[in-house]
Amino acid sequence: MNIPEFLVAAAERGWLKIIDKPVDIDLELAAVAYALDGQPVLFNHPIPNTQCRILSGLAADRRHFALALGCEPDQILFRLADAYQHPQLAPLVETGPCQEVVERPGDLRSIPFLKHWSDDAGYYATAAVAIIRDPDTGLNASYHRLLRLDAHHCAARLVENRGTYSAWQKSPDGLPVSICIGLPLHVLLAASMAPAPGVSELDIAQALNPTPLVRCVTNDLVVPADAEFVLEGRITHRLVAEGPFVDLTETTDIVRQQPVIEIACITHRRGAIYHALLPGQLEHKLLMGMPKEPSIFAAVNEVVRCKNVNITPGGASWLHAVVQIEKRSADDGEQAIRAAFRGHGSLKHVVVVDDDIDPFDPAEVEWAIATRFQAGRDLYLFPDQPSSSLDPSARHVPGQKSRSDKMGLDATIPWDTPAGPSHPEHFVRVPLPEIDPEPYLNRET
Repeated sequence: MNIPEFLVAAAERGWLKIIDKPVDIDLELAAVAYALDGQPVLFNHPIPNTQCRILSGLAADRRHFALALGCEPDQILFRLADAYQHPQLAPLVETGPCQEVVERPGDLRSIPFLKHWSDDAGYYATAAVAIIRDPDTGLNASYHRLLRLDAHHCAARLVENRGTYSAWQKSPDGLPVSICIGLPLHVLLAASMAPAPGVSELDIAQALNPTPLVRCVTNDLVVPADAEFVLEGRITHRLVAEGPFVDLTETTDIVRQQPVIEIACITHRRGAIYHALLPGQLEHKLLMGMPKEPSIFAAVNEVVRCKNVNITPGGASWLHAVVQIEKRSADDGEQAIRAAFRGHGSLKHVVVVDDDIDPFDPAEVEWAIATRFQAGRDLYLFPDQPSSSLDPSARHVPGQKSRSDKMGLDATIPWDTPAGPSHPEHFVRVPLPEIDPEPYLNRET
């Protein structure tokens, strides 16, 4: 399901908001999009860049992903886990919509990068997926925010010792790159995953949904044929200041010296739609968190029966998770906690619940903590652990892995006998009586 197809489906379901009023890409458009966060919003007349429309909120709800994958929202984890375990070779085709228009060298100022906050370093692309080829491990797809510098150059934030950074370090003459903006939802999900070296995210995308690829115009890379925009170029070793910019935790990221990308060619679909992902909001959080749920699920399943995982938006969809298990022994909660931290190294706090608790309902999770958890018995503290650089409260030393104290809460029903709880009825909600209230609301006698 490419972006035009998603827009049709979203409109049919009443999800799509359409803005026909001209909206300025300098601060105003982001403000409107933030006010409507959680919904797909199509801006038909962005100014001053009026040659393409802008879509925000494409990835802002689990229902959007479920629609694209043809499953229920609570089944997304299992689709992702299957694709992760069984990638399929994405086919190469001769032509694709992403190359309907070819501009050499093109002009980055014609693409509506947004300025989100007055303190931003400039105009940013936030839904940019870079396709590179590591000389040792092959194709890699990953997200990198782009700060536009001029008509043909931008700066990219490369996280140290990750895929693109490592390949760039191995390329003394610069690293060829093709950057896609406006990708189908299943490709966005796949690009958020971290498969083993040698496994391409594009092949994981193919396992989720058909993902035909086309060869680029100016380099030997391949990109999804259904992308709206593709920026072809090279990541140079010239560094410039990048930032400040708001990141996942809704706090301002620091200024760093980051590499400059030279853009040699821009290709795009006719009538291309620009995807503006809102930093720190639901799109950003879901795309960061959901692809990590399968790795937690797999790790927990190695020790106990895991039923589902939710990396929660309230924890920036990165630092907090709820793990649902089928408890079979007294220490299953503790084992699940330890495994969850192995499954996602950036996880800071995890809550483990029984299979009668909906891990996607914060009120049910809190109820489980309130009625089944005792800090002296069920709290597990892990001091000074490797953690996430995105956590502003972590301990950060330049050049070293960030460190944090981590905590697990076992909010499962406590077992006081080898066979289980002696009084399980004390921990289970009494079912409400079922009755139709309408006759009581009808005032007619």
